[in-house]
Amino acid sequence: MAYDYDMIAIGAGSGGLSAVEKAAEFGRKAAVVEAKHLGGTCVNVGCVPKKVMWFGANIASAIHDAPDFGFDVALKGFDWATLVDKRQQYIKNINEWYAGYLKDLGVDVLQGWGRLVDEHTVEVDGKRYTAETIVLAPGAEPIVPPVEGADLGITSDGFFQLREQPKNVAIIGAGYIGVELAGVFRSLGTEVTLIDIMPEPVPLFDSLLKEQVKTNLIDQGVQLEMPFKVQKLEQASDGTLSVVGEGKTLSGFDKVIWSVGRRPLTRNLGLDAVGIETDPRGYIPVDEWQHTGVANIYAIGDAVQGFPQLTPVAIRAGRYLSRRLYNNEPELKLDLTYVPTVVFAHPPVGTVGLTEEKAREQYGDAVKIYQSVFTPMRFAFTRHQPKTALKLVCVGEDEKVVGIHIAGDAVDEMLQGFAVAVQMGATKADLDATIAIHPTSSEELVTMR
Repeated sequence: MAYDYDMIAIGAGSGGLSAVEKAAEFGRKAAVVEAKHLGGTCVNVGCVPKKVMWFGANIASAIHDAPDFGFDVALKGFDWATLVDKRQQYIKNINEWYAGYLKDLGVDVLQGWGRLVDEHTVEVDGKRYTAETIVLAPGAEPIVPPVEGADLGITSDGFFQLREQPKNVAIIGAGYIGVELAGVFRSLGTEVTLIDIMPEPVPLFDSLLKEQVKTNLIDQGVQLEMPFKVQKLEQASDGTLSVVGEGKTLSGFDKVIWSVGRRPLTRNLGLDAVGIETDPRGYIPVDEWQHTGVANIYAIGDAVQGFPQLTPVAIRAGRYLSRRLYNNEPELKLDLTYVPTVVFAHPPVGTVGLTEEKAREQYGDAVKIYQSVFTPMRFAFTRHQPKTALKLVCVGEDEKVVGIHIAGDAVDEMLQGFAVAVQMGATKADLDATIAIHPTSSEELVTMR
């Protein structure tokens, strides 16, 4: 049977784009379906704009620290709208670059919402297209919980639509996104209350990092309300918002931001037309090859069950899929044993591999821990002195490194190289044998005793 395309990807985020780009490089005819903007969550309402705001917040922090280094400067003002305008122009440039790049590759962009009609047919706003292979990469969206007054709050998507800086915000949810938004707002001068039903922020991280993130937030001036179970949101006659919990009400907020997780955009994909069943939360189950169980349909990215919701993971999955299909590399598959990730808090937090808790569950008494907490030189004589905390999780007689966890200045740039070492199976002795770069915080990872 002749098809319109060799591959159609539904969703022009990191995963879908990577799959069709690589397919086109291998001489295949490909198309990508997108209802909004090229680049998906990461480019438009995720990693990229978040990091721009994080850089802006870091500059504000540096200005506050400047007098301690002898500079006669003061933060006389900050124009939120200027930063937003420059950020959005940067995103527009990326969108336009993608459009040109896909055109040069010969990849068609099908604008609209994509829905499966059958195993080889996708309908986009009433028009149908066929493909030998279909890749589902619809991504995810922020969750708004079903509590009274929930629509009085905004999500992380709404954060990126703010044209004016709020004076006082409540952020509900202290995972990745909540902690990052709290740091940006507070560094730029907004009063912040961070709320979570759990007793600590970033609850899935190593105990050392949870403790350090909590300390850093408090030192930064973020008010923590944990544990706190939100029952409803209310709006006063003056327009301010309140968060109502069990026996306690928090009031006076300009904005309330929901940061309680994300859900897959799978409800209107037409999965039932091809017999694909999701799990109870809407995620698509796949095997180790990203195969859905339907002969020619694959799924990658944030809508996949058990898949790390990280841009580089989706990119790798998309590229590997096309290499398997079109470049005679049938055994190529993702290795998600050691996935490095960073929370762009203030200061940032980075992790790769097993936490101490998970390692002890798996290896028991064979686990050995090395850790260090200190004030980095960058903050040695500033009034604000966030600590750097590092932990190595090692296993067995050879002390194989199965986890590295770091919180502190510049760890976002520090972790990538050490993640390579962990991926390659480095031992504590391998790290010890590496000459340190001095003076740096990273040298602590090759000198710990």
